Amino acid sequence: MIIDCHTHIWESVEQLGRGTGLWNTQVRGGAPLVLRKANPETHLAAAKPVDKTFVLAFQSHYLDAHIPNEYVARYVKRHPGRLIGFASVDPSRPHEAIDELRRACEMGLKGVSIWPAAQDFHPVCSAAMRVYTEIQRLRMPVLFHQDVRASSASKMEFARPYLLDEVAREFPDLKMVVTQFGYPWTHETIALLGKHENVFADVSGIVQQPWHAYNALVLASQAGVMDALLFGSNFPYSTAAESIEALYSINQFCHGTNLPTIPREQLRRIVERDSLKLLGIDMDDIPVVREPETTVVQTDD
Repeated sequence: MIIDCHTHIWESVEQLGRGTGLWNTQVRGGAPLVLRKANPETHLAAAKPVDKTFVLAFQSHYLDAHIPNEYVARYVKRHPGRLIGFASVDPSRPHEAIDELRRACEMGLKGVSIWPAAQDFHPVCSAAMRVYTEIQRLRMPVLFHQDVRASSASKMEFARPYLLDEVAREFPDLKMVVTQFGYPWTHETIALLGKHENVFADVSGIVQQPWHAYNALVLASQAGVMDALLFGSNFPYSTAAESIEALYSINQFCHGTNLPTIPREQLRRIVERDSLKLLGIDMDDIPVVREPETTVVQTDD
């Protein structure tokens, strides 16, 4: 089974909020990155190579960003065997976040996505700790989105993976995923993975930077934490097929050198890891809703 643990959907990049023009102009290899559409139709087509896909909502009062939980819930309910929805809550407003968590459960969303750098909160502030308490009570896994390049307004000081050490200590039953391997602080992520059994990391985003990914994976292999790595594509910035190919090609730097290689079996286990089991996600109680397609996809020509 292949599970893509990290994808996004939206109708317009304007939904990503203030300062997020960078999302549409990132540079890869010196050339402008042409961003594919991220509406549900395009997302579903890109998800065909995998068995199941996590779909993330996004809300930030700080950035005025709004990809609603209801939007994600309607989409995933149309494909209950394939898609798993993750709610977004903003811990900078804890009362609102806790209420939204409970509504998310009622909508059938199975996890939570939090983004300290883009939501303007310290990961261990008192407001955030109250939200984690409720997430742990609800037995929902939480993805800590670590990307600091998405918005010029995002705050790098809140994105350091080491800040999650206290969260993992205080909430040992909370399943936590550090997205994008905690780039650029991959050493801190590896230390977290080695210290806490309830902490995982996905490889989304970083596999599109092969040299960074190679070094991070070599260190993870040497540290014995490869079993804590989950597959993710970061759609629409990459597809599952592109990310799988990039991961299996990671040893390209070793050819004709004395550089260490990453065993292909370890790479295969990342791609085929049962993230649902590791994160405690139960697919059996996801409600099914049949709605006209027009209520889910609103395409602007």
